Amino acid sequence: MNEMKLKAVDRRTFIIGAGASAAALAGLSSLAQATPQEAADFLAKLTGGKTPAPGKVKLEMPEIAENGATVPVKVTAETPQNEGDNCKSIAIIATKNPRPRMCVFHFTPRSGKATAAIRVRLATTQEVWAVAEMSDGSWHIAKTTVKVTIGGCGG
Repeated sequence: MNEMKLKAVDRRTFIIGAGASAAALAGLSSLAQATPQEAADFLAKLTGGKTPAPGKVKLEMPEIAENGATVPVKVTAETPQNEGDNCKSIAIIATKNPRPRMCVFHFTPRSGKATAAIRVRLATTQEVWAVAEMSDGSWHIAKTTVKVTIGGCGG
């Protein structure tokens, strides 16, 4: 039978180890959150450098999310979705999530209506953007800020 030998750890060694672990986790957590600049860079890459105009896309989210792990999102492009005038895609971008690109919905003129709904995870209170590409090559944007609380306590 294999015997396990436990080695006693003195208080000083424990505190040094715990401090080093905390420092490592703090360093990793800063890597896990994107910046608004990274979101802007992704937006520029997505649109080919074009500046999206406000309007033609609607973004619906709660102002306060009591649980950041499951936040409802609904996006709608205000177009007739026919061969001459339609929304090709809508991207959802979060400005402080680990990766700015949350999802992209693609539509065709036969989609009927350019509407989609999803639940997303938000890392912290942040601005969320819905960016729509139209068939005429134009881009449109809607923005909203969602306050993420912990248990509804206003964090």
